[in-house]
Amino acid sequence: MSTGGVVLVALAIAVGLAGIVVPILPGGLLVFGAIAVWAIVERTTVAWVTLGVVAALFIATEVVKYTWPVKRMRRADVRTLSLVAGGALGVIGFFVIPVLGLVLGFVLGVFLAELSVRHDSTRAWVSTLHALKGVALSVGVELVGALASTVVWVCAVAFF
Repeated sequence: MSTGGVVLVALAIAVGLAGIVVPILPGGLLVFGAIAVWAIVERTTVAWVTLGVVAALFIATEVVKYTWPVKRMRRADVRTLSLVAGGALGVIGFFVIPVLGLVLGFVLGVFLAELSVRHDSTRAWVSTLHALKGVALSVGVELVGALASTVVWVCAVAFF
């Protein structure tokens, strides 16, 4: 692949990493897709091995990203309906107040849903904090997986 092509793949990876932190794009999928395009164009053993390692990292990250935070939130007795309400108000908030509204809407949605069930603002706020920690953990897991994939790709490009 030409230098320009490698730069484009690197830019796509950078956009994917940013998309994980600011959830506008499917960041992990974009990182994986960029590296897959690179491997398809390169068609070398190193490229295919790199893609295999990145695919394994991507799958492991996706599994952990959804199971670990959910397990923690269930232990904290955060209801699924609260997360759905938070997600819905987060999406609405995103369009009302771009980017920042996503977080504010999520917090408000979870809090209101928990308050409607628990009828105690202190307990509802504790549940909301647990939900926020779960979402942060999920983002962190995805970011670590995508960064590890990026390191694997950079090593393949730089050393082979």
